[in-house]
Amino acid sequence: MAPGTDVRYGDMGIYKLRESVRRILNLQQKDSPVIGSRLVFHFGGYDPVSPTKMYSRFVRELTRFRQTWSVASSASALLVAADRAKWTIVSNGPNWRVETDHQLFRWDDIMAGYAHRPVWWRLPMGLLAFADFVAGGVLWGYARTNWRYALFFLYPYLLLLVMVVASSYAAELAARTSGSIAIGIAAGVLTFIAFYLGPGRWAYLPVAFDDWIFSRSYIRHSDPELERRLDAVADEIISAARARSVDEILLFGHSLGAVLAVDVLDRAFSREPDLGSRGPRLVLVTAGSSILKIGLHRAAGRLRDALARVSRSPGVFWVDYQALTDVMNFYKTDPVRECGLEPTGRPIIRTVRISRMLEPESYRRVRRNLYRVHCQFVSGNERRTAYDYFMLLCGPLPAEQQARSDEGAASEIDDNGRLLYAAAPSADPARTQIILGR
Repeated sequence: MAPGTDVRYGDMGIYKLRESVRRILNLQQKDSPVIGSRLVFHFGGYDPVSPTKMYSRFVRELTRFRQTWSVASSASALLVAADRAKWTIVSNGPNWRVETDHQLFRWDDIMAGYAHRPVWWRLPMGLLAFADFVAGGVLWGYARTNWRYALFFLYPYLLLLVMVVASSYAAELAARTSGSIAIGIAAGVLTFIAFYLGPGRWAYLPVAFDDWIFSRSYIRHSDPELERRLDAVADEIISAARARSVDEILLFGHSLGAVLAVDVLDRAFSREPDLGSRGPRLVLVTAGSSILKIGLHRAAGRLRDALARVSRSPGVFWVDYQALTDVMNFYKTDPVRECGLEPTGRPIIRTVRISRMLEPESYRRVRRNLYRVHCQFVSGNERRTAYDYFMLLCGPLPAEQQARSDEGAASEIDDNGRLLYAAAPSADPARTQIILGR
């Protein structure tokens, strides 16, 4: 005890003592460079596949993680609920162990609802979505921030236009040849159906239409079931932060899922403004983000408000990973600034190269598949790079430490999967000593 310290054992003295202990433990937890447990809420993009398929993909890509980082990692059995799919991952190195509670936010059934709609409904609703987004100023916004994304937006509608023109020529040719307008109309309709069911499906035209129809619905707040699920996850985040049973709570948003992740976190902050200031680290990771897809629409005021609040909150660390070769994200852009909001320094922007995540031969095979390139943000890497999806979810280093390092975890994990720098007890409990892990 330091000389001159006055310790009182009354009620106020005990209260202050308890608060001091809490502050010390909290500081120790915040400054510790090693994660032992992590809770992950994963928000996927517009990819209407079942939780079983998502789990199978995850387990398959986990094999790459083990090989690339020379670690042991295994996933538990899949548990599927109405609004969540859950599994646990246990990862080990020679001197570290991490248990990850992985929770996949389910909205595949919501997407399936759009996919089951008939063509006669999907086409006019898709055209309505196009008109709504153009009128909302997004085409100019996309062209201003990332011309590649502007082309991605126009792609399904240009493809539809080509199909309509080709079908019209087929109808005219059939009418002239047969001398019957009815036969011409029938030929045109059949040609369009053939294009739609053949090249159209191969080119993901129905899914692209559904994506934009859903995006318009999200902006107009017309899906009460989605709203309910987002509220439920926000409450779970608050409960997990209060329980303090994990070292890190990580929200991961890929593609359009980045919008949902920001939305959920904002809902959590509206209920608990000081969320993240105590207890586990709170981290938001967005990768291949489509935030500006929604945020640049004039009617997306709710999302812009959420962006402003999340970016100003001191309780959360936010990093946004972007890649030039991914045409479905916005490269070298600050989503907060581009939405016309006051910049806050959050998120920190990290640009990565997908070509460096894969071996040259593997990258040559997938580089022309735009969807596959986009999904590398949630796939296993074949090479150690600054960005690694599985290392963020399953590795021993805090996500913030990985994001702020030029090499990510690559400079902290040796060839045998050993963590080079590990936390050790210190004489001063308010500090954490960093020692070389031998």
